[in-house]
Amino acid sequence: MNNFLVISAIGADRPGIVNSLSMSVMDNGCTIADSRMTVLGGEFAVILMVAGNWNNIAKLEDALKSIESKLQLTITAKHTEARAPQASMMPYMVEVIAMDHPGIVYNVAEFFSSRKINIEELTTGNYAAAHSGTTMFSMNMVISIPADIQLAELREQFAEFSDNLNLDAVMEPLKG
Repeated sequence: MNNFLVISAIGADRPGIVNSLSMSVMDNGCTIADSRMTVLGGEFAVILMVAGNWNNIAKLEDALKSIESKLQLTITAKHTEARAPQASMMPYMVEVIAMDHPGIVYNVAEFFSSRKINIEELTTGNYAAAHSGTTMFSMNMVISIPADIQLAELREQFAEFSDNLNLDAVMEPLKG
């Protein structure tokens, strides 16, 4: 049976971080089961869920201080379990585009949270609009909608919500 450890790390962006981290995981007899990596400003940020038997997970955990120092990263780790299957949930994708202003993430998260809809993934970014240079905001989400929620009603509520906040938003079933 696999044991799991979630590792988060952040540090100055430079080539070789992914290579060194993945080699450290492999050298300690573990595998990367899931990961998210990105560059934010000048910082590289990564979250890994590693899997292995309990003694290899313990070896990796013991090596983290050395890895942190060697790679000049700030690392935290936490034991976790495999996620149980989400019965009766429908995966949906949400895309939002708007002129950038404070509160977009909060308002959209509140909309779904108040309806007991879980946000599984969330990515945001800014870019300059073509021609005008206006700062635009984009958000992509994966949500899990409980099967007992009426989709037509939810779509209508989300459309009204988006119109009231001047958000160009789409909510569609997640494909593959």
